[in-house]
Amino acid sequence: MIHKPVLTKEIIQYLKIKKDGTYVDCTFGGGGHSKAILQELGVNGKLYSIDQDPQSIKIGKKIKDSRFKIFLGKFSNIEKILKKEKNRDKIDGILLDLGISSIQLNSSIRGFSFMNDGPLDMRMNPKSGISVSQWLKKTNQKTIEQVIKNFGEEKYAKKISRAIILQIKKKTITSTLELVQIIKKSIPKYDKFKHPATRTFQAFRIYINQEINELHKILKIIINILHSGSKIAIISFHSIEDRIVKNFIKNYSNYPNIPKKLPITELQIRKIKKKIRFIKRIKPNISEIQKNPRARSAILRICEIR
Repeated sequence: MIHKPVLTKEIIQYLKIKKDGTYVDCTFGGGGHSKAILQELGVNGKLYSIDQDPQSIKIGKKIKDSRFKIFLGKFSNIEKILKKEKNRDKIDGILLDLGISSIQLNSSIRGFSFMNDGPLDMRMNPKSGISVSQWLKKTNQKTIEQVIKNFGEEKYAKKISRAIILQIKKKTITSTLELVQIIKKSIPKYDKFKHPATRTFQAFRIYINQEINELHKILKIIINILHSGSKIAIISFHSIEDRIVKNFIKNYSNYPNIPKKLPITELQIRKIKKKIRFIKRIKPNISEIQKNPRARSAILRICEIR
C-alpha cells in the first residue's frame, strides 16, 4: 500500500500558508504533507521537516528543492534544529502528524504490523534503543501489564502480560506473529471490529519509542518558539494522544489569573503565558476513509498563537 497522508486538503486550508512563510513538518513520514506545503510556498518560503526514521529521511533526500531541508532525529530536537538554521523565532506554522506511516506498517521487517510476520522490533529508528523483543526478555510482568494498560487501554492487560512471561520462560518471543498468537489465546472475547492485538501492539510501540514523552516535550517547545499569528496543526490517532492535545489547548486557551490591583498590562500578561485560539476540530469524511481506511481514527486540531 502506498503511503497516503491524512487530511492534507484541510491542513493546507487552515494553516493558511504564507508564500514567504517558514513552516515545520515535525513528522515527515512518506512526505505527503511536506510536498503539499511546498506547493503552496513561494520562492522565499522555507520548509523544515523532521523524522527519526532513516527510511523517511531517504525519501526526503530525494526532494530537490532549495526551500526544503530534512533532519534525522526526534521532533523534540526542533529547537536545536531551528537555532542552527537561525530561524528559531520565525516559524509561521507547525504540523504534527502523530500517526505511524504506511511505510513502517507495510514493511514486515520493522515489526509494527500484527498482520504480517516479522522481527518483533517496532523502533522508529532501528539503529537506536532496544527492540520490543529485547525489552520483553529483560522486563517483568508488572511492567508489561502497566504498559499494555496505560498505553493500550487494554482490559485484558494482566492476562496478556502473564501469558507473555510464561512464554518467555520457555523461549524468547522474536516475531510479531508469535506475539499475536499469545495475545489471541489470552483474550477470552474479541471485538469483531478490532483485531485482538491492536491495543497491545499500540502500547508496545508507544512505550518503546517514548511517544507520549516526546509529545509532551514538543508541545512545551512549540509554545515558546511560535509567535502571534503562527498556526499549529496536530493530527492524533488514539485517545491517549487526543487527551494530551485537548488538555494542551485547554491549558493555553486562557491567560493566567492575575489579581486586578497588580500594576500589570495585558502585554506583560502575554509575555508570562502565551494564549492559543482554538480554530477547528476536523475528522476525515466518508470519501477519504473509503480511499484510506487508516484515516478513520484521525482527528485534526487547528490552533493559532494569539
